[in-house]
Amino acid sequence: MKAIAMVIGACLILFAITNLTAAPPTAPALKIERGKYLVERVGMCRDCHTPHDERGEPIREKWLQGSPLSFKPIVPIPVWADKTPNLAGLPGWEDKEAVKFLMTGMAYNNLPGRPPMPQYRFNQEDASAIVAYLRSLAPVATSASRK
Repeated sequence: MKAIAMVIGACLILFAITNLTAAPPTAPALKIERGKYLVERVGMCRDCHTPHDERGEPIREKWLQGSPLSFKPIVPIPVWADKTPNLAGLPGWEDKEAVKFLMTGMAYNNLPGRPPMPQYRFNQEDASAIVAYLRSLAPVATSASRK
């Protein structure tokens, strides 16, 4: 009986040690995961900001690195963007500016994003999570980071 109690006690100690060393995901990791969900499932950013292959599938190696738009408006729109900027790493953006843009639709220059960019109205927490996710992506050098 004493031996069984010792084995059970040892198992409980081992279980506790294992659970203490296997830490849950950190807050930044959870924030990045939330941002990834918002970018990929809510904002659908890849539709415009990722180049697509001949079958229309996003090219994963160029994920969110900017792309020429494959569609145009039926009537002329003077400020229409023909290509989208690189989002990977958020080059040229301060976190505060990017959060403001995602919350208000207004860019660093106090102008809205050029069509067809939607004017999102994310809350502070979600906008910060999106910025954390985009920052987590490998930055890609571009000649003009703000457009």
